[in-house]
Amino acid sequence: MNDLVLVGRVARAHGNKGQVIVNPDTDFPDERFRVGATLLVGQAGTPRRILSVRFQKGRPIVAFEGIETMNDAEGLSGSELKVPAPPAESLPEGTFFHYDLIGCEVVDASGQPIGAVTAVEGTMEMSRLVVAGARGEVLIPMVASICTEIDVAARRIVAAPPEGLLEVNERSGP
Repeated sequence: MNDLVLVGRVARAHGNKGQVIVNPDTDFPDERFRVGATLLVGQAGTPRRILSVRFQKGRPIVAFEGIETMNDAEGLSGSELKVPAPPAESLPEGTFFHYDLIGCEVVDASGQPIGAVTAVEGTMEMSRLVVAGARGEVLIPMVASICTEIDVAARRIVAAPPEGLLEVNERSGP
């Protein structure tokens, strides 16, 4: 299982029955965090089956098999949650896994560099690229009219943003 994909991180324990709150990092939270799914937890990649799940404010609250107390749950705080990487052909045309886009270089239509993708934010229907540009982070909407070419194999995205979009969507670091 060398090709693993990060799907979330345990934020903290929730309640006193071993549940945890997860910060999801996936396009498919309903699928990844469902009863019966198995996630690989922590650096050791310990397989843990999900016994129950509910969503609160977009974050799953999960009960894992073998985690029964608040102390057990607190021990998972900060743990990465991973799954084996699915085959690329399992996606519909024109859709991409977040992890495939992170690290891609973004250039404008003339080939001038904009920056590198550091994250993908939002839902699958309304995603935006977070690009580390020369003047800070830039948010670029993931729509076909703006991201005109996405070549994951070449690690390159061509963007044709309307005039002023990059400047309006710049945001300074934390």
